[in-house]
Amino acid sequence: MAREDAIKAEGSVVEALPNTVYRVELANGHQVMAHFKRRAMAREIRLVPGDKVILEMTPFDLSTGCIIWNQEKV
Repeated sequence: MAREDAIKAEGSVVEALPNTVYRVELANGHQVMAHFKRRAMAREIRLVPGDKVILEMTPFDLSTGCIIWNQEKV
């Protein structure tokens, strides 16, 4: 799939699950399972509930996503 087809959404981490998988609640209230891209995994970034993130999802499966950006806590 081309990268232009990806859907970007903003949300917050609700729960940290094993194997660097996170449950993220989007701004519209839906919850999705998300993981990091390989580049972010190499930096060993850790998220805690309440962190704001930006996800990238495919139009084919809106229940899973890939975390592409971790916004700083305010």
